[in-house]
This record gives sequence, C-alpha cells and structure tokens, in this order.
Amino acid sequence: MNLDTPLRHIPGIGYLHGRRLAEINLLTVNDLINHFPFRYDDFSEIVPINEAQLNTKVTLKGEIWSIKNIFTRYGKKLTQAVFNDGTNSINLTWFNSTYLTKSIKVGDRLQISGKLTKYGSKLSIIMPVWERLESGISIKGQVVREEKYLHTGGLISVYPETEGISSKWLRTKISQILPKVSLFIEDPLPGDIKGKMLDLKDSYQKIHFPENYPDADKARERLAFDEIFIIQLQTLKVKSEWSRVKSIEALSINRPELEKYIKSLPFQLTGAQLKVLEEIISDLKSQTPMNRLVQGEVGSGKTVVAAITAYISHLNGLKTLYMAPTEILAFQHHATFQKLLAPVGINTGLYTGSKKFTKIKDLRLKTGKKNIKSSITNLQSSPDIIIGTHALLSDKLVADDVGLVIIDEQQRFGVEQRSILRSKAKIPHFLTMTATPIPRTVALTLYGDLDLSIIDELPKGRIPVKTHVVPSKKRKDAYKFIQQRVDAGEQVYIITPLIEISETLLTVKAAKDEFETLQKVFPKLKLGLLHGCLKPKEKDQVLNDFKDKRFDILVSTSVVEVGVDVPNATIMVIEGAERFGLAQLHQLRGRVGRGSKQSYCLLFPTTEESQIVSRLKNLERISDGMKLSEIDLKIRGSGEIFGKRQSGRLDLKIASFADIDLIEKTRAAAQKLLAEDATLANYPRLKVKLSSFEQVAPD
Repeated sequence: MNLDTPLRHIPGIGYLHGRRLAEINLLTVNDLINHFPFRYDDFSEIVPINEAQLNTKVTLKGEIWSIKNIFTRYGKKLTQAVFNDGTNSINLTWFNSTYLTKSIKVGDRLQISGKLTKYGSKLSIIMPVWERLESGISIKGQVVREEKYLHTGGLISVYPETEGISSKWLRTKISQILPKVSLFIEDPLPGDIKGKMLDLKDSYQKIHFPENYPDADKARERLAFDEIFIIQLQTLKVKSEWSRVKSIEALSINRPELEKYIKSLPFQLTGAQLKVLEEIISDLKSQTPMNRLVQGEVGSGKTVVAAITAYISHLNGLKTLYMAPTEILAFQHHATFQKLLAPVGINTGLYTGSKKFTKIKDLRLKTGKKNIKSSITNLQSSPDIIIGTHALLSDKLVADDVGLVIIDEQQRFGVEQRSILRSKAKIPHFLTMTATPIPRTVALTLYGDLDLSIIDELPKGRIPVKTHVVPSKKRKDAYKFIQQRVDAGEQVYIITPLIEISETLLTVKAAKDEFETLQKVFPKLKLGLLHGCLKPKEKDQVLNDFKDKRFDILVSTSVVEVGVDVPNATIMVIEGAERFGLAQLHQLRGRVGRGSKQSYCLLFPTTEESQIVSRLKNLERISDGMKLSEIDLKIRGSGEIFGKRQSGRLDLKIASFADIDLIEKTRAAAQKLLAEDATLANYPRLKVKLSSFEQVAPD
C-alpha cells in the first residue's frame, strides 16, 4: 500500500464503500489522509455519572444493563439501553440503529461519549458514540499504558460525510491506513522555511488524532502553510517563466494618435482608468508579453480600457482576439467596440456559435484546406478585432498577426482553453479582466502569475444606487413602489438563490416559485424567468427580451450577476439576501444604475436576526466592492468572496484565503526560495509536489 493506492483496492473498503467515497472525491489513500476534520467533539472530560453536569459533553465508563429495539406507532425505530457506571444509571437512545442490538449485549463494558441531558426525570444521552472498554496493559498488576480510544474520551475528529460514510467509519479507516503509509510521507519543506513548524508526518497524525487543541492547531498551521505555499510557488514560477518569453514584438506607442483618440471619446476617462492604461502601455512596450489582470467593478470601465488597448495593437498592424463567457456578452461587447472604434476605421467582427464573420465552409470549397489560413488572412473583410465565445478556440478560425488576446471574466475559462487561445498567435500580449472584487493580497495568491491592476473608481456622473434592507412588514410597500416605477416605464430584476424550493431550505425563495407568486402580485405586468437550467440560447433569448422591454420584471437566479446591460432596469430586488456574500450582492446591485435614472437595490432577508441584518446593512453605506469583499473575508471567510462560480479554481482543504497573515508569509517564503533557486534543482521533493499540483489543480 502507498499514497497512490486506490481506496477500493484496500481490504475492508472494497467497491461499495469505494463508490461512496468517490462521491466526496476520495479516490486514493492520499485523498483519504488529506480529508481533514472540520471540527472536533471534545469528549475529554471523563467523569462518573453522579458528578456529570447536565447539558455538557462527557465521557462515561460503565456497563450495559439492558438494550432493546422499539418500533413506534409512527414508524420510528429506536434502540434504547440502560447504562450504569456504579454511581448511577442513564438511558441511551439511538435512532434508526436497530443493528446495535447485535453488536452490544447486556453486560458489555463500554466507554460512551455524548451530551448529557434530562428526558423527563431520567438522565439521558441521545445518539452517544461508543466503543468497548479495554483493560490496558499491566505489569505485576499495575497499569502502565491506557488503551487509546478513537471515538470517545478525547478530542474526536468530525469529518465531512456522505451517505454510508460516517465520521466514525472514517476515523477507523484513517487510523488503520495512516501508520502503514507514513513512510511515504516525505517532508518537502527546506529546514529554514519549516522553522519551528511540525514535521509533516506529525502534522497528519495530530490533525486526525490530536491529544489536545494546541496539537490540532499546530498541525493545521503546518498543513495550511503547505497548501498555500505550493500555490504561491506555482504562480510565481509561472510568472518567472513567462518573463523569459519573447513576445510577437514590443509595441510602439504613438502618443499623439493615442491622446487624440482618447480625447475623441464621448466621455472622460477616470483617473483609475488612466493609471491602469499606463500600466498596460508599460507592458506593451516590453519584449516580454503582457500578462495582466485588470480587476474592476461592474460599470468601472474595463471594456473601454480594453478597447483602447486593442486600438494600440491596431496602430501596430496587429489584430486582437476578445473572448467573452457568453454569446450575449459577446454581442454586447461587439456593439460597444463598434461604437468606440468604427469612427477610427477599425473593423470589429463576431465569431460565436451562431454568428461568424466569414463562412469557413464556402472558403474551403474555393481554396482547398491547405490554403484556408492564407486566404482568411488576406480577406479584405477579415476584422481587425474578433470578438467571440468559446468558438474562438475552433480549429476553423485562423487569425495571423494577433498581437493581443483579451479574456473577459477569465475565471470562467480553464488553463487549457486559454493556452489554445494563446497558441493562435506568436505569443501575443495577454489581458484578462474580472468584475469580482477580490482583496489584493488574495488576488496575488489566486492570480500570482499575472500582474495586477485595479480600476477602483467609477465614471463621473454615475448616480449611486440607493440600497435598503427591507423588513418583512415593509414587503407590501416595496411591491407598491415597484409597481409605481414600472408604471413610469422602468424595469425590475428580482433575484432568488435557488431554482426550485429545497426541502432543506423551505424559507428560501426559489425562482420558479417566486415567478408564480409574482404573477399574482403583479397580474397586469409582463414577467420573464431566467435560471441556470435553461440552455445558453434560451438564456440569451430571455435576456434579449428583457433588454427589448418585452418584460417588465425579470425573475432570475444569480445567473444575471455577469450579464447584459439593461439601462432601463432601475430596481434590483434580492430575496434571501443573507444567502449571498456581500461581494456577490454588490455585483448583483451593479446590474442596475446603468442609465440616467435613480436606481434602487432592495434586500429581502428571510430572517431579521440582528447579526444578519447588521452584515447586510454594510451595503446601505458602502459602495466600494473591494471594501465589501474585505468585510466578507473577515466575517464569513473566503468562500463567500468567490461563491460557487469560482470556488472550483482552488479547492482548499484546510487553509483559508481569510488568513491574510498566512498568505503573506507563504508568498514571502516562495519569493525567497525562487530567488535562490529558480528551477528548484536543490529541492527535488518540492519539484515532485509542484508537478502533482500542476496536474490536478483546477482553474
């Protein structure tokens, strides 16, 4: 057995449990030992029953006096036992565990752990954890070693579970497997970086089976360090390698032409846009191809900066590829680029699944397959800028002299897709953009291979969106307000967290259910429905219909977070607002306020708990997305920044992007190590670790 051994091949696991483990992405031994506890039950207080405190977690040692299964008239299956430790008796109750009467017999001596409560006049523990009492090892009648217990009598690991795989089962298997593979756990960290942190083998032992909380904390510190350190090392290494790549050519900057063009725009650039533009220009003049991420809120003017960058590429006789995540966004950007660049004679083309700027099939008939490349290049109609979706990755599209590649919402495209796009040119300059506000330190970890620019200023003249947290008693008033705004010719978004009602989240509004309810609330208005289960073309059609004013209200899930601009939409209603992170709420809010009218964002929480309302009220007073994401990071952790859409990029098992100190510490360590040994020639274990990370790391 080694770290790569498939779990289903291990005796005692087999095919059935192997399949269940696979449901939580546990396929190999390495996956299993890296399946870390998310908390511990503290059962370390071992006391006699007559000294135990009610409503506390305790561990008791005693004997089973009786045990039986009970089937109630309502179909419930109970297993009840009487347990006595010589000082008192208590009742033990398990639900749906009738098999226990075959495992536990009268007279068995057990150690049990659980929360001591009182049911009527009798002491009781519901669903106690148990294991058999061992006598320990004794010499000449004196106990010299107490038997170690896995499930009771200490800090007990609690793991993410799935049906048929309990924490007790996981603890048992990990305790059996970890000692057998410990020889294969090699510590990759150099001594000067590891410092006083635990050895890696000790960390695995103490994260799963800690003696106390300090042990668990030290193990978590070491394992979290490794997790972030490898990410830092990878991104910095890629950045270093990219810096040695030669671009298609260093671009010349025609300042007079550029300034003339910027002055011709129908609006004035913000200071933040000009600052970011200068950072881009500095990259374009370099022999190293630009590899820059521009982060800016919805409406901050990223597209304009991209258009100006494409103009610079055009002045150098080079083409630009612009990749958008959806067809409707591609159409939107195409319209924007035409508006901005057609006046200076730049031709912008579309290349999506449904619309292409040239008919490749007809071209093949006329020229033959071998001549397609040169023919497309020489076509007079070949656009200077090609805007598209994943269709840009098609082998049919051949575009020579591409000097610039721009990707919008880059986290929606994987490394492989971006590599294909890059390969369509001789190492072009590369510009990526995102509207997700991510704190700078976190962004440098997630996207450390890219240079980072932030547009932290909105264009002048934008009317701030007024945001209100609406209590349930004000709902009818809110509906009256919505009716008034629609009567005045405006449109409304209503966002719900789920598509359909969930049995476990009955209080959360769902899009389909809300759609039906609102049809009764607004019987004279036209409502549209948008959610993630629709096909891409169906989504685009709904959004286009909304933009064309065929709907007064669009009921939707957060799929509209990144979407088409509808300047006539002035109200954003968000149901179950507490289910979203502040940064995501801010992005949804950014879908309104795009026109000249005052816009509003109404947050409807499903609870009026003071802590939840207080968190949401940050949106009433803060309009800076970066500040909101930092608040979310402190309050709810990194998962709330990225949400489901981005969480797949880096699936952290034990570290957190909320730990800013750890992020800074690992980045400094990675920079120091690469400065001393850029190829990691002296650190073979780190190279192996890095290569395995490169193979499995999602993007």
